[in-house]
Amino acid sequence: MPLQIVHHPGYDAGFAVNHRFPMSKYPLLMQALSARGLAVPSALNVPDPTPAPWLKLAHAADYVEQVVACEVPAQVEREIGFQIGPRVSLRAQLATGGTVLTARLALLNGIACNSAGGSHHARRAQGAGFCTFNDVAVAALVLLAEGAARNILVVDLDVHQGDGTADILGNEPRVFTFSMHGERNYPVRKIASSLDVALPDGTGDAAYIERLGDILPGLSEKAHWDLVFYNAGVDVHARDRLGRLSLSNDGLRARDDMVIGHFHALGIPVCGVIGGGYSTDVVELAARHAILFEVASSYA
Repeated sequence: MPLQIVHHPGYDAGFAVNHRFPMSKYPLLMQALSARGLAVPSALNVPDPTPAPWLKLAHAADYVEQVVACEVPAQVEREIGFQIGPRVSLRAQLATGGTVLTARLALLNGIACNSAGGSHHARRAQGAGFCTFNDVAVAALVLLAEGAARNILVVDLDVHQGDGTADILGNEPRVFTFSMHGERNYPVRKIASSLDVALPDGTGDAAYIERLGDILPGLSEKAHWDLVFYNAGVDVHARDRLGRLSLSNDGLRARDDMVIGHFHALGIPVCGVIGGGYSTDVVELAARHAILFEVASSYA
C-alpha cells in the first residue's frame, strides 16, 4: 500500500503572495508529491472539518466558538498573525480534522502523513504564531478519549518551541511532549514541554543529527507508546527566513529517516505533520516539505 496522505484543497486559505505566512505552500506541496509519484488516488484521503466538541477537548470553549463564528478579537488575531475569516476558520478546522484522520491511518498502517498540521503555538486559551487550533493536541486528546491510544509521544522538531502543545498537554500524564528547537527563536516565553532541548544558532547537520540520535533511545524507554506525532518542520533549514539553524536538504532527510526509522523498528506508528517553513521561494519550500513524504513512503 502506498503512503497514506491526508489533504484537502481547503488547506489553502488564499493569502496574498507577499503575506508572511506562505499559504501557497500547501497546493505546491501536493504538486511536488504528484511529481514524485506519491499523490496517487489510492494514497489520498480527504478530511472533514473538526467537530466543535473535539476542538473543545484542547481549547477553551469560548475561543473555539469565536473561531467557528469568525468573531475572534482583534488582539488575538494580531497574536495569530492573520484575520480569522471564513476561509481561515474552515482551514483550521480542516487541518485539525486532517491530523485526527492521519493519526487513525497511522494506527492502521504504521505510518501516515498530513499535508498540513503542526500548529503548535495554539494554546488552550487562544491561537498564536500563525496557529489557530493545535491539531496535534486535539488529535491526541480525541484518541485518548476514544481509547484508541493509551500513551502518546509528541516529537516536535520544528525550529520553534512547541509552547502551545506543552500548555494544552502539560497536565495529561498519558502524553509526553518533546521539543528540540532553536534556543533564541520564537516564542520568547517558552512553556515547558516534558523534555525541551534548545540548540544554538547555526547548528548544522552533523551536530543536529548527533544530538537527536542521543535523545531518541531514551524517549522509547519512557513508556510503551501507542503512537508518535512527528512535527517535521523544515524551518530548521539554513535558507529558512525565520529559522536561525543551518540544516541542509540532506540534513532534513537524515533527520526524518532517523525519527521514522527509529520508531518503525520498534513497531510504533508515526503520524507525520509538516510544521513550519518560511521562504520567499515557495516552490523550494514545498520541495523541503516533500522530503518527509519521500522518507515516510519508504516505510509504508
